[in-house]
Amino acid sequence: MLLAIDIGNTDTVIGVHFEDRWQHLWRIPTRPEESLYYYETRLKNYFLEADLRFDAFRRLVLSSVVPVLTPVLDRLMEQLFGKKPLTLGPELYLRMPFGIQKPYEIGSDLVANAYAAHRKYTQNLVVVDFGTALTFTSVAKEGRILGVAIAPGLKTAIQSLASNTAQLPEVPLTVPESAIGTDTVGAIQAGILMGYVGLVKHLIANIRQEMGGDCIAIATGGLSSVLEPLATEFVEVNRMLTLEGLRGIGELALEA
Repeated sequence: MLLAIDIGNTDTVIGVHFEDRWQHLWRIPTRPEESLYYYETRLKNYFLEADLRFDAFRRLVLSSVVPVLTPVLDRLMEQLFGKKPLTLGPELYLRMPFGIQKPYEIGSDLVANAYAAHRKYTQNLVVVDFGTALTFTSVAKEGRILGVAIAPGLKTAIQSLASNTAQLPEVPLTVPESAIGTDTVGAIQAGILMGYVGLVKHLIANIRQEMGGDCIAIATGGLSSVLEPLATEFVEVNRMLTLEGLRGIGELALEA
């Protein structure tokens, strides 16, 4: 059995994998200001409801893009499971058969995404992660992360607009029928949601061109299904990609 924890800027995702599939998936708000007890209580409740034993897990894998929480979850997992998790970071990357040009400058979630996607497709690809940030991680077919492009995520853009203007509200994440907004909600949806369709298509096209035209795109992240007009851009939309990457890296470490 394997437990994977992905600490993101907005949510912390916890997955339990055994019998060749993800049996349980839990999502809780990431709160850097909370103590270890906040996460301990939730994890214990999840395990109690699912009738899971802490001593049944062979591998624990942790990814975190919130540095202040990394030691908190690391300590919690050691307390509950009696073993330290495999924590993604530069030292681990250097031992992986997977090239990372800037190991100290890339988020562990992006490494997990890239590893999972390349493990499945083994060709030039770009992973587009629709999360708190919108990221484009380019991977060469030989298994090497070439680089990343980063833009504000959809919710981040809408929240920023609402919080920095006096009269603009937060709006539903729905693509409007027209690019000409006839009311405030429609105007924001046209500008941001339709605008993001163009942003994503343009960046994917540029990345493909720079990679010689041979490059597939995979989408992931909590908001990956929001922009329906982008459906034809991707060979796959996989919201479990990060956890799959953590699982693959965990299995790789077991074999080493």
